[in-house]
Amino acid sequence: MANIRILVYVIRRVFDGASWVMRWEKYIAGIIWFVYALHVLGILPEVAEMLDSISLPLGKAHISVLTIGQGLLSVAATLLIAMWMGRELERRLMSSQMMDMNVRVVLSKISSVLLLIIAIVIALPLVGIDLTVLSVFGGAVGVGLGFGLQKIASNYLSGFIILLDRSIKIGDLVQIDNRLGTISSITARYVVLKSADGTEALVPNDTLITSTVVNQSYNDKSVWVSLPIQVAYGTDLDFVLELLRSTTEGEERILKDPAPNALVSAFADSGINLLLGFWLADPENGQLSLRSSLNLKIWRAFQEHNIEIPYPRREVTLLNSAT
Repeated sequence: MANIRILVYVIRRVFDGASWVMRWEKYIAGIIWFVYALHVLGILPEVAEMLDSISLPLGKAHISVLTIGQGLLSVAATLLIAMWMGRELERRLMSSQMMDMNVRVVLSKISSVLLLIIAIVIALPLVGIDLTVLSVFGGAVGVGLGFGLQKIASNYLSGFIILLDRSIKIGDLVQIDNRLGTISSITARYVVLKSADGTEALVPNDTLITSTVVNQSYNDKSVWVSLPIQVAYGTDLDFVLELLRSTTEGEERILKDPAPNALVSAFADSGINLLLGFWLADPENGQLSLRSSLNLKIWRAFQEHNIEIPYPRREVTLLNSAT
């Protein structure tokens, strides 16, 4: 019973959040209980002997169904333990507040890879595979990386470069290929870019290295936002500018320092162009709702003080040609 609970606990910790774990718990428990029952009844040695008698001819080596089963169980158990240790180490690193987020992500990824390599090195001799075979396998992998896997290898290498140079961090507001969003996750192969509408884009790490990335949160995440307004000629500009500044009061997302400002931008054909500018503290939450709130305040203020918002119009003069 204790072995079942330990195995299920390890699987839950390794595959945290996977829906199939809950469904397979009873099957795993049933298999363990079945093997235990065979052992208690004394049938397990006979079953093992029968499986060992079913062999596959492969040169001088004796490979039976029992050998294959034992090898698969050894490899699975070793990898499962390594993955569990990697997950536990990752949880401890990510919960630490003493290190930068990028450093924690790099250390967790490197530790997981090292643990898996160690697990493979331990598991291969258990199956009966000589480690000298890895030299041939390593050469084949090198050829594969040089041709078919070059792009994948580039993405993995780029991921570690991004994490080490700290150019992009989780929570940064960035613009990549005309897509604006917040970095919600950084993996070894790609980053997850979450837009204001909730959609998530998986951007390969190689794209972040080879193309221009606009990081609006590199040093300071606050951004400058401006609202264009037009008023009619003959309007008291000093009063309107002060009125526009007052509409930003009470908006918690707008920074008080630097203070919002209203400016005269141009004298257009139909009216005078003005700008209401301010620094937005949390651009990752979008701008549409804030722009709508400010536009409503400006509209109500203009209605209250009879300030005209002009629209394009033309004056036509008819000349009397009669003499």
